[in-house]
Amino acid sequence: MSEVAVIGAGAWGTSIAIVLGRKGTHRVRLWAHELDVCRSIAERRMNEAFLPGRQVPDSVTATNDLAESLRGASIVVSVMPSQHCRGLFERMRPLIPVQAFIVSATKGLEEGSLLRMTEVIAQVLGRKDASGIGALSGPSFAQEVARGDPTAITIASHEGALVRTVQQEFSDPSFRVYTNSDVAGVELGGALKNIVAIAAGICDGLGLGHNSVAALITRGLAEMTRLVVACGGRAETMAGLAGLGDLVLTCTGGLSRNRSVGVELGRGRKLAEILAGMHGMVAEGVFTTTAAIGLAHGRGVEMPISEQMHAILHQGKSPREAIHELMTRSGKSEA
Repeated sequence: MSEVAVIGAGAWGTSIAIVLGRKGTHRVRLWAHELDVCRSIAERRMNEAFLPGRQVPDSVTATNDLAESLRGASIVVSVMPSQHCRGLFERMRPLIPVQAFIVSATKGLEEGSLLRMTEVIAQVLGRKDASGIGALSGPSFAQEVARGDPTAITIASHEGALVRTVQQEFSDPSFRVYTNSDVAGVELGGALKNIVAIAAGICDGLGLGHNSVAALITRGLAEMTRLVVACGGRAETMAGLAGLGDLVLTCTGGLSRNRSVGVELGRGRKLAEILAGMHGMVAEGVFTTTAAIGLAHGRGVEMPISEQMHAILHQGKSPREAIHELMTRSGKSEA
């Protein structure tokens, strides 16, 4: 049996552990920051804090000890919030087995450095060209993955052995894994769609209809694609699971935390109040917006939706005023 460490026991990390555990061919150690999560899984086989109602297989062991979780691991799955990635990997650096593949399943960017998660990990571990590091992304609500609903995602890496291994080890009849070599495109797609999802939620909160959301998704995809290409990714990746697939899911699905934040903003609630009521859950788009704007400015890319979301989230701009400005910009060619 292969040894897999999943670092981060939120809803997404727990659902990945469930996928791996239900195959019966892995010993999975799920690292949780919260001791009550470890107790909940050990005593009741359920993560009641972050993924209630979903049974965790007996092959999954929850632990609060990083050394124990990483011992002998051939695959390390990183599923922590983006703002904790650097600090946790600095702690894990002496503990990660040298030959282990690292799979980042975090959909965000580091605010200060503007780096993608695989870049942060490579920098901390000193792995040139991100060798042995990949990114897992795609349309995947944790509750539905854990329930066993058919789901398709993609693993991206420049290393063929990593994508083949992850595809083989993670795939089952309910969880289909595609491979991709466009790491930048896959990671940026997963991060940037959260910004557009907040905007989609705002439309809902303001009482706007399907026309508005359809326009937002379409033009959101256009600006995501511009930034991906400017950062060295491929436009066609944005037509796939990590681009359009994840964007549609997050903008329209009721389980989307980023969309839910937008809904409450559209209803007039303040961001600090909304985040305080999320009980430890993270809406990555709130943190990603600043980094995305930084990347866009550095590469001369126009991202009007992201600019307006940044103004709403971090400058207190009125959502109605932001939409008015988007709709009254000077005329453009769609191409």
